[in-house]
Amino acid sequence: MPAAFKTLPAPPGLPEPLPEPAVADLRLEEVMGALSSSLRLTIVRKLLLESEEFDHSCHWFGLDRPKSSLTHHFKALREAGVTRQRQYGLERRSQVRIDDLNARFPGLLDLVAAWTPQP
Repeated sequence: MPAAFKTLPAPPGLPEPLPEPAVADLRLEEVMGALSSSLRLTIVRKLLLESEEFDHSCHWFGLDRPKSSLTHHFKALREAGVTRQRQYGLERRSQVRIDDLNARFPGLLDLVAAWTPQP
């Protein structure tokens, strides 16, 4: 049975999302390529299981990586269609495209949520 991921209602006045593939254009090989990094899997898993707000800035993740490295990882997730990003001034915030991914690849996000990071 698929997991029910917590989705919070969108607040009013959201900025438009940054460019991302349409649902019909999501490609499994690109999504899997984006998820091939344990850091990116960790990002997506944390968003699925621990979201506290509608979307999150990179600081919320508590990752000990240079900003340029994190920017690369978040961009890879967005360009593959795994996450949606919005620009709030100088800050970008991310959320998983749960409905879109479940429509195209049923069960994929359940596997991500069930994955256990290795120390």
